[in-house]
Amino acid sequence: MSKKIYITIDGPAGAGKSTVARMLARRLGFQYIDTGAMYRAVALKALRTGVDLNDEAALAELAASAEIRLADGPGGSIRVFLDGEDVTRAIRSLEVTKNVSLVARAAGVRSELVRRQRKMAGAGENTGNGTGTGTGDETGPPGVVMEGRDAGTVILPEAQFKFFLTASAEERARRRQKDLQDEGREVPLARLKREIEERDRLDSSREVAPLRPAQDAQVIDCSRLSAAQVVEIIASRVGGKTG
Repeated sequence: MSKKIYITIDGPAGAGKSTVARMLARRLGFQYIDTGAMYRAVALKALRTGVDLNDEAALAELAASAEIRLADGPGGSIRVFLDGEDVTRAIRSLEVTKNVSLVARAAGVRSELVRRQRKMAGAGENTGNGTGTGTGDETGPPGVVMEGRDAGTVILPEAQFKFFLTASAEERARRRQKDLQDEGREVPLARLKREIEERDRLDSSREVAPLRPAQDAQVIDCSRLSAAQVVEIIASRVGGKTG
């Protein structure tokens, strides 16, 4: 483990993890790693190539062969590249969102991506095909903000600061509906709520790295909080300890 500061932000779909993590990383000058984007990239490749989403061996082979790169984007965001193609928008499609939990439950996929994610954070060994912005040297960002489903429990269990964001399924569905409306897409709220609840079920019941707070994580209910308010809460709890 290097001298870097590690902050993990986990939680269910739609709790606001990505927005909060991006804002927090930008505020602190830390590296931002979106682990969910990597699972989405594998899911996109599986859908494009027609791989059976119930064939865990085939999914693991697909993940091992996929070149996934996260690059800095505007405003602290990231751009996602899959086999050299910018898929930042494509991985957020409704089809990928609906199927990513099926891909993420495959043990071989998780093992492959966890190795890459630790490497990107500078907390693991070079695993070959995992690509990213993290190098683990002392000249890079002083810390990492990693968000996902198992960042604090599996990927960086040694992280100094762990947070778990949650919100009601209805509130998360409303947020998802607004995001889609901003993109010009109209999806019924009831449908989005059902999909979120199903994804919660799949993420929480999978055998490998189920969605749950780390024992030492601080849980924050974001149902009535803006992203900026959550960032303030986390920043105040991290305080001067990042120095």
